Amino acid sequence: MKKFLLVFSVSFVALWSCAPKTTSLFNGKDLNGWHIDVPAMDSTDARNPFIIRDGMLVSLGTPAGHIITDATYEDFRLDIEYRFAGKPGNCGVLVFASTPRSLYKMFPKSIEVQMMHENAGDFWCIVEDIKVDDMVERRGPKEEWGITEGKKRRILNLTDDSEKPVGEWNHMVIECLKNEIKVWVNGDMVNHGYDATAQTGQIALQAEGSEVEFRKVELLPISKLTE
Repeated sequence: MKKFLLVFSVSFVALWSCAPKTTSLFNGKDLNGWHIDVPAMDSTDARNPFIIRDGMLVSLGTPAGHIITDATYEDFRLDIEYRFAGKPGNCGVLVFASTPRSLYKMFPKSIEVQMMHENAGDFWCIVEDIKVDDMVERRGPKEEWGITEGKKRRILNLTDDSEKPVGEWNHMVIECLKNEIKVWVNGDMVNHGYDATAQTGQIALQAEGSEVEFRKVELLPISKLTE
């Protein structure tokens, strides 16, 4: 019996040590591992809209732009806790991000997962594309679809009642596996896209007019979990 327990314990430790580890993408102290792309900062003394405050990553909202991971990722689960601490507004998480300033000289090529108040979980196509079920109902007339300026790039989520009231923390999970994206908000699946035109890239957070606090931005590799 003791021999069995010893073998079981050793096996459990070995399996645990091989399991993918969750990684926090910010350290609560500085912006190490990220870089800023804010056009207004190119030629002026505009403030950096991304700061660390009380151990949280904060998007001040203005000037508009993005904070982008230095590293690229594929096959991952992104676990985020965020809130609009004051006024409700707009923000987003961009996955599969690549070429900077590809849209409106501001947005990197990517798929955006919307965080805008009462619209969390919408997809926005930013010079990349993705499909969902019921595309015409959720994106509009097919002849108007597109991935560049002036086109219908928004794909509505499945529910707009999954968010918490302003000031409370929301929990968003974004799972990117190959060219498929699934999104949950506070436990509800709010979007599921597939046949995306990218399956690897950087991760970006927006400054888009409203202050947003992030107390968790964690990444778990999931490729090994599907083998």
